[in-house]
Formats: sequence, structure tokens, C-alpha cells
Amino acid sequence: MKKTMIISLCLMMFLVTGCGKVAELENGEDIVASFNGTTITANDLYDEIKNRYARDVLIAMIDRAILDKEYENTDELLEYVDGSIDYYKQQLGDNFLSYIKSQIGVNSEKELKDLFILEYKRNMAIEDYVKANITEDEINVYYEKETVGDIKASHILIKPEVDDDMSEEEKEAAEKEALDLAKDIIKKLNNGEDFAELAKEYSKDGSASDGGNLGWFNKGKMVTSFEDAAFALAKGKYTKTPVKSEFGYHIILKTDEKAKPTLEKAKDDIIKKIMDEKLEEENNTLAYEALIELRKEKELDIQDSELKKQYDSYMKALTK
Repeated sequence: MKKTMIISLCLMMFLVTGCGKVAELENGEDIVASFNGTTITANDLYDEIKNRYARDVLIAMIDRAILDKEYENTDELLEYVDGSIDYYKQQLGDNFLSYIKSQIGVNSEKELKDLFILEYKRNMAIEDYVKANITEDEINVYYEKETVGDIKASHILIKPEVDDDMSEEEKEAAEKEALDLAKDIIKKLNNGEDFAELAKEYSKDGSASDGGNLGWFNKGKMVTSFEDAAFALAKGKYTKTPVKSEFGYHIILKTDEKAKPTLEKAKDDIIKKIMDEKLEEENNTLAYEALIELRKEKELDIQDSELKKQYDSYMKALTK
């Protein structure tokens, strides 16, 4: 499961009723409060709560009941959830409880854990739905256009020496100095100097001590500009112009490459990559559609007409 995955927190209201005497009207309605001849009945309270909060609470209750049967609380799930809660605690310190009450709408660490588990399982269901709807044509097209074998590369990274206190002119001068140095290193390579030795001398990267060696990697592991340049190289060739990225200027050498894997071997990875791309598209409604379809599969029937109207309207808005 992609852990670049983010947990969305829905507002929850938990109503706790205590034991004790309950007054009634002549028609049998429970009285919640009365004052100056006016009464507020349980039905009045329910209608008010229903209009304000019940839709979201009901959806959470439905999803929890469905997903707890579909997905177990695995060690991976619990480890992720516990880690998320620990992160909140570390960041918030003594403000942890007040924050989760005011900002998340839960009253205890246990309720927060239950909410995180629900959202984790929702994401599992969403991913399963997207994967199940990826077609063989999509897989084949991705394989032909995007799938490549791993490559091995080294680089020399030249970083402009800039800081926030510099003027724009000073920053531009530092950028030019770094670019000029990168160009000079390429000239040294053109003259036959050793790439690994130049990396050890000039590179401002942790790989410098190993001659700039970055090991094996495939698409999606490096920043785009670096990746595009590295994969475009022939084995044993280096970039003839510096490659700019957010880190500075790179000179890249492709040292080895592997053959493209078969479709059978690559298929699971392709499905995951297509799924990730679909879920990362702007304004996509797949996440909502997945949960709506899951509820339909389980024959969801909201019998309260007002809540059904609220649910249908809300789902329609989410999937526009």
C-alpha cells in the first residue's frame, strides 16, 4: 500500500447517554429539558442532531461495520496507526488531547485510534477498487510506453552556495559559479579524466566518497529532470551538459542497465503505478466512487427518508 498515502479526518460526534430518570409527555415522548413551560423532547433533539451531524456519523458507522468485516487489523495497519498517533503526541505534547477534541472531534486517544483505523481501511478499499477496474489495455499500454529495466548510474553534484541572507544578485552569481564549474568538469571528462575521481573531488553529495555511485534504480525513484536524463543515456555515456534539479547541477554517468522485464514479472508493479497515477489526478472522484460502490455491494438501505436524502445529495456532490 502506498504509504505516500495521507489520512483524512472526518468530524465525528459521539453522544453519551447516562443512566437515570427520564421524564415523559402524555404522548410517550421523552423530555430532555424543560423551562418556563417549554419542553425539548428527545425527538426534537434527534431532529436537530440529524440535520447537523447525523449524516457524517451514520456514514462512519456504516463504513466501520462494512470494513471491519472486509479487512483485518493487521500488524502493518496497527503499526502505521500507532505511529501516526505517536507523531501527533510528539508534535503536540501536553496539547494533544485538547487538539484532537477541538480540531478532530474525538474525545480520547482510543477514539482517535478508531478513526485512524477506519480511514486506513477506507484507503485499502479505495485502492482495491481502483486496481480491480484497471483494464488489460491500460496495463499493456503502460508496459509498452513506460516499463524499462533498472539502470545503474553515478553522478557529480555541484550545489550553488546560497543562503537566505543573500541578495538576488548574489544568488544569481552563485548559481552561475556552480553552473560554470559543472561545465568545466564535463570538459575534464571530455579530456579523458576519471569520473569517479572527479566525483570524489567535486561532488557535494553523500555518494562522492564512492565515486558518485548511486546504485540501481528505476523510474519514480529520482527527481524528474535527473531521471529523464539518466534513462536517456546509453550505457557508459555521461551527460554533455549539466542537468539542473532542485539540488543543483548534475553530471550523470550511466554505468550499467538491465533488460526490460517481461510483462508477467512487471504486471503487479504496473498495476500499482497506474493506481497511484489515477488517485493522484487532480479533481478525481475515484475515492468517493469506491466507497459508494462498496456500500451498494453490501446492499446499503438508509430507511430514514431525511437521512437518505442527505446521503444521496452529499454523494452526488462528492462525485461531480
